[in-house]
Amino acid sequence: MNFAGKTAVVTGGSRGLGRAVCLELAAGGANVVLCYAGNEAAAQETVSACEALGARALAVRCNVAEAGEVKALMDAAVQAFGRIDILVNNAGVTRDGLLMMMKEDDFDAVIDANLKGTFLCMKAVARQMVKQRYGRIVNLSSVVGLRGNAGQVNYAASKAGVIGMTKSLAKELAGRNITVNAVAPGFIATDMTAAMPEAAKAAALAAIPMGRMGAPEDVAKAVAFLAGEDAAYITGQVLAVDGGMAM
Repeated sequence: MNFAGKTAVVTGGSRGLGRAVCLELAAGGANVVLCYAGNEAAAQETVSACEALGARALAVRCNVAEAGEVKALMDAAVQAFGRIDILVNNAGVTRDGLLMMMKEDDFDAVIDANLKGTFLCMKAVARQMVKQRYGRIVNLSSVVGLRGNAGQVNYAASKAGVIGMTKSLAKELAGRNITVNAVAPGFIATDMTAAMPEAAKAAALAAIPMGRMGAPEDVAKAVAFLAGEDAAYITGQVLAVDGGMAM
């Protein structure tokens, strides 16, 4: 992918899927602005890795559930690089538990970060992209948003909501040369999945027709495709990167 001269904002870019996306875009020549919630050391490691690929990169601390902080993130990106061509909404959290045991705070925290955060970031960047008459927005949903999962009512609701927002905003912005798509990862090898109990991992693997976990790079390449010019006539779509789980 050739992203020379383009600027990308990636939320939750300090590690895991977000870091893989940052590196994929940086390898294509994009300027990368990544936001992180609290781990500054990890964020700076990602910045250094992007710079080692020849890209310019910047890390900004931001709680995506806070409108003021999201605005400051987008302002920092425009101030540093003059424009925002690509937005990747990757930041998210989990607070798993069965519905009858789930605390209201756990539901709210997941909805705020995963759904409201995506909404705020898209709203903050939309005006800039409309002014440019160009933009690529890629939202990270999940296979859980497509098929549900026991113990993840809050997470499934947030990721299904992301799909609904993606399709709605795609219709609003299509006439301005702005595409809005989603990627729905399945069982991917990250810190989050590494912390799962072994029995849960075994059950998840058994549900994957390809018989293996995906790598963060598998997701990053799908994101890069949707952010690139080869996908210029694709909008409002959900690309599952899940080894066949959602079939």
